[in-house]
Order: sequence, then structure tokens, then C-alpha cells
Amino acid sequence: MSKAASVDALIVGSGINSLVCAALLARSGRKVLVLERETVLGGCIRTDELTLPGFRHDTLSTAHPLFMVGPAYARLGQALHAAGMQYCNTDSPTGVLLPDGRSLVLSTSRDANLARLEAACAGDGAAFAAAMGEIGAQAPLLFSLLGNELWRYATGKTLAGIAWKQGSRALSDFFGQALVPARPWLAQQFGSELAAALLAPWVLHCGLGPDAPLSALMAQVVAFTLEAVGMPMVQGGNANTVLAFERLIREAGGELETGADVERVLVQRGRAVGVRLADGRELRAGEVICNVTPTQLYGRLLDPALLPAALRRQAQQWRYGKGNLQIHLALSEAPQWPDAALGRVAYLHLSGGAAAVSRAVNEAERGLLPADPTICVAQPTALDPSRAPAGRHILWVQLPECPREPLGDAAGEIPLQAGQGWTPALREAYADRAIARIARHVPNLRASIIGRAVLSPADLERLNMNLVGGDPYGGDCSLDQSFLWRPLRATRNHATPVKHLWHIGASTHPGPGLGGGSGFHVAQSLGAV
Repeated sequence: MSKAASVDALIVGSGINSLVCAALLARSGRKVLVLERETVLGGCIRTDELTLPGFRHDTLSTAHPLFMVGPAYARLGQALHAAGMQYCNTDSPTGVLLPDGRSLVLSTSRDANLARLEAACAGDGAAFAAAMGEIGAQAPLLFSLLGNELWRYATGKTLAGIAWKQGSRALSDFFGQALVPARPWLAQQFGSELAAALLAPWVLHCGLGPDAPLSALMAQVVAFTLEAVGMPMVQGGNANTVLAFERLIREAGGELETGADVERVLVQRGRAVGVRLADGRELRAGEVICNVTPTQLYGRLLDPALLPAALRRQAQQWRYGKGNLQIHLALSEAPQWPDAALGRVAYLHLSGGAAAVSRAVNEAERGLLPADPTICVAQPTALDPSRAPAGRHILWVQLPECPREPLGDAAGEIPLQAGQGWTPALREAYADRAIARIARHVPNLRASIIGRAVLSPADLERLNMNLVGGDPYGGDCSLDQSFLWRPLRATRNHATPVKHLWHIGASTHPGPGLGGGSGFHVAQSLGAV
């Protein structure tokens, strides 16, 4: 594209929200250009042969339950499948394995779940049924808050209608209950460690800890979602999602460019008119849409002199959350779990329960390597054998409680030097701790590992600059950085103080995950939906 060329919408970054927004805009007849600074499209959606040839690992994100229940999939799903994206799924989306070997699996069958929970402890099945019934009853309110822009008349009208129907006291009670942290809620509702351990780790995938406000609600929403849609993974690897989106965008006349590092949003008379790239090119657009963090948008891409002082201050104060560490394993054979049912589980957590998760979160937030981290083991080849050569398998292992900047080891086993950061030696040593813990339950694990690749929080940030300190959620998801206040108190929805400049991505409402919600909302604001 020449220096003088102009498009209707220019999108910075190519993550899920960018792809959703670009597809909707292009299919509505807009001329769209997506610019990605890395050499591959997709942001946190990529698939690589990280270990050995023929073993296809989802390098960052992997499963699609949020996307499947969101408005972007409702609008684009059929076209994406026609463009080649196909799902593999399971009736056992998640489970937990306790240190003593006990386990529990959540299935897509409500009856099976109630029976398993009741067998674990009398009354737990009824408690789970009541929780899921409440989520179902409040679904119109919940999914209005989680799935729509909040600073909108339509959202306010929905809330007012619910308040009129249920009464203001009932609505107030709902919001008060929504603020309850997961750890006390789990202790009050369930008598079995298994039930609490099954749900507690899922708050980590929401960017929270079990002692954070809203975490009980999010644990219930996740359970409700997984029970409803399972754990869909893309056949052949998550990168096929990007390929399908790319086909939709290009077929509609849109363009996508890699290796295009945007260094400045161009502003004239208070409105965004395009961008300047690191290679000196200037591209013009009617709308500029940035899929970046607040610190990038307001600290790097925009001239600070153009911004209100309060907004600059809030952007500088934006907090990032815990880092993640990923371990990708190529295996010569399937893991021999203590219960064969665990071999069919998509996301299995090794956890000691809510208290253990709380302790690990606290240690990570204080800069320590958790002594007993929560371990999430995804088993893609249990759903999709095409991810590895015949008879072989892969594991996708995530440690979601890691310090962004490691200061010490809570177990006192791994020596650290102040300021050394995530060195390769530290990365591998901490991965060894996780592998040893899994191997205590899987006797054939060590002998079956034929390839291993570890990505520290620092490695994740090098792959994608939005993952600051290895935080995959675009910033801490505590209450003060969520809902009406995400991304910043000084902004509303996905608009910015600069006209025709929009902000999307994990740092904006409705938050992180592969839902595509913010990209959908901006496309909707621009009349493409």
C-alpha cells in the first residue's frame, strides 16, 4: 500500500478481537487493513512445532469455550467453519487431581455431574445444582453485563427492566452476592475438598485469585459454560482459526500485513487519521482500532501532549497481573493417569484446592516461585489425534501463578540472584518442579517425554508485547480494573479521547480470553453488525 493510500479502518494487532472486528467490517463492505508487528498473524493464537516435527503445539492460547458462547461466533461461526475451521470436543471438559490421588471430572451432563458430586460428599450435588440454577436464572443479567458495552443506553435499559421485574432489593442482592470471593463461597457451599478443588483453579483463567471479589461468580460462570459447550479445540491447531479468519477477511476485500510495526497513531485536529510505521510509511484511515494494552496506547502510540492529564496518569498506573509459564511436551505414548477417565479430560488441574491456589497466588504476587503451584494440563491429542504422529501425544501445561519478576523461591530449592529475571536456567528449573509433580501421578511420564519446550513469562512477552511480564490477561482483572473501569476510569467503552480512535483487546471490557467481544463491540459501534 502506498503512502497516500487510505482505508476505512486500520487495525493495529491481529489477535482474536482484531480478527473479529476486521472480518465484520470487511464483510459489511468496508476497506480494512490489519497490521501485525510480528512475522505471523494471530496474536496469542498460533501453532508451532515447538518440540519435534509433526507435533503441533498451541504456543499460547488453545481452547474456544468463550468464543463459542459469544456474539462473534454467533455471527461468524458458520462462515469460519466453511473457511476451514473445525472443532474437536469432549464430554469431559475439565477435572481435578488432588495430591492424594483423588480426582473428579466435570462433564457436559448435568445429571452425571450431580451424581459425581453427591458421591464425593452428600449435599454437594444439590449445592452445585442450586449454583447452576442461579446462574441460569440470572443469565439475562449476567450475559448482558459480560457480553455488552456497559456505557450504553441498551445495557442501562436492560438493567432497569430487570430491576423493575425483580425489584431493586433483589438486584442489589445479586450484585452483593456477585462480589463474594471464591474461597469462602466454596467452603460454605461444598463439604468435599474435591468439589472446591474442581472449581477453584478456574478463577486463575479469569485473571483472578480465589480471594478476589467476583471470583466465586466467575467460577460458577465457567462451570456453567463448560457444562454447556464442553472444551472445543480447533482441529489441527489453533492457528487454523487465524487461517479461517484470514480467508474471510481477504475474500471480503480486506488486507493483512505482518512485520508491520506501528510506532505512532497520527492525529490531526483531535481525530485519528492513520498511523506511522517503524519503516517510515504513513498509512491513512477513517478509523484506527488498536488492539494493545493501555500503557502501549497512551504511553507509546499516542503523543502524550494530546491526552488529558488524568488519563495519562491512569494509564501509567495500569497494573499487570501474574505471569504464566508454559511447558509443551511431546510424548511417545499417552499419560497413564491414576483414573483412566482423566485421560479424556481436556483441561486437568493438579491442585490442592482453594487454600493451595490462594497460597500460590500470594507467593507469585510477592515475587516468589510458588512452592506448590497450580498445574493446568491440557491434552489436545485426547480430542484431536492429528496434533501428533500416529500413536504419539502432546501435553500443553500452564503454570498460571508465576511472578513477573522472580525475587525468590517459596520452597527454598531454586537459587535466584536479585535482578536476574527469568533466565533459561531458572525457567527450566521451575519447569522441572512441575514435571516432577505430574510424574508422581503418571508413572510413565518421564520415560515417554521425547521433546520439551518451556516458555517463561519473559519468553511470552518476547513473543507478544501485549503479554507484559507474561501476563496473558492484558492487565490485572481485579474489580477496580474491570467492568465500567476497564480499561481506564477516564474512558467509556472502547472509545478514546481521540475521535475515530478505538481501543480493543484483553485490556478492555469484557476482558481477556478468546471471546472476541471487544472487536465485536467496536464493529457494532461502526455499524457493521
